[in-house]
Amino acid sequence: MVLDVFNQTEGKPLLIQPKSRLVMIGDSITDCGRAKPIGEGRGEALGKGYVSLVDALLGTVYPGHEIRVTNMGTGGNTVRNLKERWQTDVIDLKPDWLSIMIGINDVWRQYDLPTYSEKHVRIEEYESTLRELVGQTQPLVKGLVLMTPFYIEPNRDDAMRAAMDRYGQVVKKLAEETGAVFIDTQKAFDDVLPHYYPATLAWDRVHPNMTGHMVLARAFLSGVGFGWNG
Repeated sequence: MVLDVFNQTEGKPLLIQPKSRLVMIGDSITDCGRAKPIGEGRGEALGKGYVSLVDALLGTVYPGHEIRVTNMGTGGNTVRNLKERWQTDVIDLKPDWLSIMIGINDVWRQYDLPTYSEKHVRIEEYESTLRELVGQTQPLVKGLVLMTPFYIEPNRDDAMRAAMDRYGQVVKKLAEETGAVFIDTQKAFDDVLPHYYPATLAWDRVHPNMTGHMVLARAFLSGVGFGWNG
């Protein structure tokens, strides 16, 4: 189901069922300082980004749902890294719902480390690996959310922004093919960028401040049918 991230959702049921476990996996944007390994003394620390905001808003507006959110983001990861830890960090956790946001480093390494070709994940590998992980996991979960990578840059002709858009189209295509919930995070940022200089939201145009993380949280929650009336 391809959803506009800012559709009105009041009166529609939340897609994530009560008592569900929602695992959210990705790179540093998802990680955002979470506790590793999970469960050490303090339960599952969720970091200081959009994952913790999603958890807080679900817990506030849908307290009776008792949805358990688990953050499995790891800074610096590409889709290649996700594949290496997929069994332990996704399958073994037995999520009811899974959210994937990956691709920023797959693109970024091609620009900030142009001579380190071994770190580059070209779009063909990105698509084939993400497709493999989705295919492996979708039969095991009740719901799947695919979030695009993003670059907080309004100039669509910028080389890295243009590349990120192409990787985002891969995510959209997979969502359409599989019926996953599609979250266009780039569009979510594009909608607020007329009011902000990019560095106001992220000093490096990649790692958002809290306003940027709320943009991501709002996009995710709108995509899964969150309504303020619960």
